[in-house]
Amino acid sequence: MTDAQPNLSRANTPPVAARRPVSEQRHGVMLVDDYAWLRDENWREAMHDPSLLHADIAAYLAAENTYTDTYMAPLSSLRQTLVAELRGRIAERDTSVPTPDGDWFYYVRFREAGQHPIFCRAPRADNDARPAEAPMPEDGLSGEQILLDGDAEAHGRAYFSLGEVNHSRDHRLLAFALDERGSEAYTLHVRDIQTQREIQPPIPNTTGNLMWSADSATLFFTTLDDNHRPCKVWRLALGDAPEHAELVYSEPDAGFFVSVDTTQSDRFILINAHDHATSETRFIDSATPWATPRLIAERVEGQEYSVEDDGDDFVLMTNADGAEDFKLVRTPIATPAREHWQTVVEHEPGRLLLDHIEFADFRVRMERADALPRIVITDKTRGLDHAIRFDAEAYSLGIAPGYEHDTATLRFIYSAPNTPDETYDYDMATRTRQLRKRRAVPSGFQPENYVVRRLHARAADGADVPVTLIHHVDTPLDGSAPCLLHGYGAYGISEPAAFSSSRFSLIDRGFVHATAHVRGGKECGYRWYANGKLAHKPNTFSDFIAVAEHLAATGYSAAGRIVPHGGSAGGMLVGAVLNQRPDLWGAAIADVPFVDVLNTMLDETLPLTPPEWPEWGNPRDDVAAFETIRSYCPYQNVSAQAYPPILAIAGVSDPRVTYWEPAKWVAKLRAHKTDDNPLLLKTHMAAGHGGLPGRFTALEETALIYAFVLDAFDMAQSATDSAPDNNANTPIRANEVY
Repeated sequence: MTDAQPNLSRANTPPVAARRPVSEQRHGVMLVDDYAWLRDENWREAMHDPSLLHADIAAYLAAENTYTDTYMAPLSSLRQTLVAELRGRIAERDTSVPTPDGDWFYYVRFREAGQHPIFCRAPRADNDARPAEAPMPEDGLSGEQILLDGDAEAHGRAYFSLGEVNHSRDHRLLAFALDERGSEAYTLHVRDIQTQREIQPPIPNTTGNLMWSADSATLFFTTLDDNHRPCKVWRLALGDAPEHAELVYSEPDAGFFVSVDTTQSDRFILINAHDHATSETRFIDSATPWATPRLIAERVEGQEYSVEDDGDDFVLMTNADGAEDFKLVRTPIATPAREHWQTVVEHEPGRLLLDHIEFADFRVRMERADALPRIVITDKTRGLDHAIRFDAEAYSLGIAPGYEHDTATLRFIYSAPNTPDETYDYDMATRTRQLRKRRAVPSGFQPENYVVRRLHARAADGADVPVTLIHHVDTPLDGSAPCLLHGYGAYGISEPAAFSSSRFSLIDRGFVHATAHVRGGKECGYRWYANGKLAHKPNTFSDFIAVAEHLAATGYSAAGRIVPHGGSAGGMLVGAVLNQRPDLWGAAIADVPFVDVLNTMLDETLPLTPPEWPEWGNPRDDVAAFETIRSYCPYQNVSAQAYPPILAIAGVSDPRVTYWEPAKWVAKLRAHKTDDNPLLLKTHMAAGHGGLPGRFTALEETALIYAFVLDAFDMAQSATDSAPDNNANTPIRANEVY
């Protein structure tokens, strides 16, 4: 037995990791890391093949998994109940609303018990006259051709996840990206659609990002460096071996990522270079794919822009010239430099522009004001704007622009915490909308059984933090209800007030579900993001605590009955608030948590560290950044105090949050905490940042989380004995189409 392997003779005996102190001095501070040995020197190779982990490390992770499995074994019946319940809210046979492109409709469907999507198309002429009111066939449209069968592709593979799936402009070929390890290193394949034969050798070590030229004879793609950074753009003549690909662009700055994209018109291939605060774009006419890329505007630190084309001009969405919440500018394609930019849509403080799309006769922009999204349409021929508005207190919107450029139809998806996704086709000329599909929840879900609220909690510095909340109409609001409180607050990513069918396994058992829209996201504009990053990062954590206190003060829950839940940077949030206010929490879920932020940001050799410095700061060179990060870093601030029950989840193949961060954090917590509450670490040995693949397999992890939470509140037995029956058994078709 190694010193990393625990004694598991009793079910309640947790693993104990050996302490092997490693010390280094930074900015006059001695940092001592007792568990640095959990970072395998061979981590790059182990990310792609976990069997290569050092024996001591593999033994410790296995011991933690065994302990977690042993602890959770009495809850197996509850987990089975939850999996069945979660699956019961998913339409087994399902079809997306077909998207037109030329002579075809393209769509995705799932078969009964199918784990993975089936990519299909059908002739447009055979289906275009289909009445909108008719039910959509669950097994596809007439004349269907299967382009890629995800279930068949996954057969025999231990791990299977698809990246981009993209048909060529001439509709003859299909390019798709496949990850077989969970490491997000994708292999590209190209098949002839009619024969299903691959027309060239696979292309390894890509990001999964790919684009076609106008003549369908050239493929653009991006590859990774040794630190898993997307850094090179290539083009390859179809049929050539990967080694014959030509390098189009190589990004020299270790802090920047690259990607390829196209404008809505498909006229231009875009080569984007960016970090979290700065961007730069080059373009190639898609009709001349072997031309030299041209720069639109050189990068300026702290300035971003995204690109569409409109006639002889590019239209850019940018925060240049003090437009903190972004504006739209127009510039000639022939001379796109900054000195030729002319404003199209003025900057309006507090109204954050999120996206824009240029159709032939209409401009669409997505924006957010007062923490709610809206869609604004510009009729270019008449110069008139109008907004698509919604009346709900909290809701989510998404745009699905499709393949066509010369169209008056905009497809968007609407949902709310108590409203399943609704897909609409909106006529931008007549200003009318048509509901094409409502997501089915086969268990008999009824929206009127739930209350959705938008609250505001007063932060320590006076900021009003939005909170989206949902609970059952029968849930008492006297402080007795447990609450799952979700948060993220990083990279400017906003948490949508969207529908999630899984949440109702807790909500129907008396939980309140809340989302804290803390600073670090962009819910309240770009400044909301800026005030939750770098030196202002502590605001993210104090905002979350303020939300929890507000929920307790208003009777939605109570201190000690709230469960913080977050993943990745949201897992950092969970770790920080556990250290700062352990009294508020009844349990905690940290999913692939970024908890060792100080050590990670000090090491530029780790995956993605230099690109992260604009978000967190560079503690290696900046004393102030070092002190700020050290003040909140979850791993650095573990102390001798009582912590609530904690479940942490990790993945050995994770390139974003390396497995040793949660492993070290759990080891340190176990050595310091003064309570007897359970502390569990579940490490997926063959999965990465996204967890388990497959739409039903992924439910097992959700059931694990929910069972742990229910058990923490002594609700496991009652939850097992009877599944909730808060909804009438109203039959719902597998697909409702209007």
